[in-house]
Amino acid sequence: MTSHTLDTTPAVILDGRDMSVADVVRLAEGRHTATAAADALKRVHRSWETARALTAAGTLYGRSTGVGANRSIIVEAGDEGLSDGGDTHGMRLLRSHAGSIGAPLPAPQVRAMLAVRLNQILAGGAGVKPAIVAAIEAALASGATPLVHEFGAVGTGDLGALAQTGLALAGEHPWEGGRAPAPIVLDTNDALALISSNALTLGQAALALDRLRLLLRAAQVVAALGLHAVDGSLEAYAHPVHEARPHEGTVAAAAEIRRLLDVQGPGPSGPYGARVRIQDPFAFRCLPQVHGPALDSADALERVLAVDLNAAAENPLIREDTHTAWHHGNFFAGHLALALDQFRLSVLQVAQLSTARLGALTEPSMTGLQPFLGDAEAPGSSGVMILEYAAAAALAELRTAAAPVTLGHTSLSRGVEEQSSFASQAARLALRAGESLRQVLACELVTAVRALRQRKAVPGGPAGEAFEVAARVLDPRMADRPLTADVAVAGGLMERLAAF
Repeated sequence: MTSHTLDTTPAVILDGRDMSVADVVRLAEGRHTATAAADALKRVHRSWETARALTAAGTLYGRSTGVGANRSIIVEAGDEGLSDGGDTHGMRLLRSHAGSIGAPLPAPQVRAMLAVRLNQILAGGAGVKPAIVAAIEAALASGATPLVHEFGAVGTGDLGALAQTGLALAGEHPWEGGRAPAPIVLDTNDALALISSNALTLGQAALALDRLRLLLRAAQVVAALGLHAVDGSLEAYAHPVHEARPHEGTVAAAAEIRRLLDVQGPGPSGPYGARVRIQDPFAFRCLPQVHGPALDSADALERVLAVDLNAAAENPLIREDTHTAWHHGNFFAGHLALALDQFRLSVLQVAQLSTARLGALTEPSMTGLQPFLGDAEAPGSSGVMILEYAAAAALAELRTAAAPVTLGHTSLSRGVEEQSSFASQAARLALRAGESLRQVLACELVTAVRALRQRKAVPGGPAGEAFEVAARVLDPRMADRPLTADVAVAGGLMERLAAF
């Protein structure tokens, strides 16, 4: 939920219960601050006190023992570091795990991680000191982000990224961007509890879902323009067709095309305009059946995120209400990995159909125009021929990003961790998929606008308004020339198109 602070800066109120994908995006963009709800702060205090008491009284994984294959090694008495930092078991744990490698992550992804971790801590199962909450709030307010590298997790906890974050909170690791929070003392009760989370993966997945949802909306608009450019039949989008096979996403995709083209049909029965062809190619006829699964997969991923963004999934789980600790496997991100795999595969199908429509738009038999929409005054003009190649290249990148990570397997930590979800890889690939999909759709948009211009056939309804927006900024020249700038402009239009 969102409120406003006294200086009018929007604040997202976090309580460990109802964080949404939209909340993650707001905080990642840096235009909102995060504020912990009062009840959630009390929960954190009680959880911290319970964890300290349980550690002092018995054996707790990672607090009074080593981790991974060292789980049976008891930390010597006095080494738990219950009240100060320094060379304690907890600080050694953070230092040893802060070994992520690869490129530094962009600030929005790190802010998303901080926001998710803050909300999870507020759920009350971590047992970390309340000062961590205040420090993360301060970082999100100032725009400071710890230096975090991309590789260091396999879907069983973002150990490397969160260990780097822990060291930054303790003053031993660099911050970037805004003013860093004052260093805090982290002890053994804080170390494993802080890093026992998939916060980075969840944050990246939320950002990817938000970006891809936008592009899926834009894909509907671009497709509607192409459908009009080839005088496509609207029978494939008719009410009776989708009442007969009512998958939720497919019904929604068909209804959206009808809305965009302002179809004023007679209702559930009757013709949907004259047919130029008895049946269109799949690129136009099967759009609802291809876009629909992507919409359904997006909803499925959001349902998984709604659970995990608000989950107290730390191992061990501290239950302050019953004064107990539970050792478990909730850190294993199987639901998330599988949902991300399904979503990326469905996005690939959308992109493949986009390239098929692009190809159809270059066919004289579909448009009545010159091959490749070439300049009619220059015989043999190549027109948009190269965009088929460019879109196919971007599609190849997307196909690589869509490969299911859950086919992978590994065995780590001397064999005691013999399965991984690879959700971390799935989330990063979803971000990459968005970049490729944007390029594919941009190629299609340039081609569709060119065809509509040549045919002087502006659609009605919201699609017509979208065409006017694109036509105002896309170069109208038909002569052969480099189209790189055109595609870049078209790619920048996706946010505006998605709003129609």
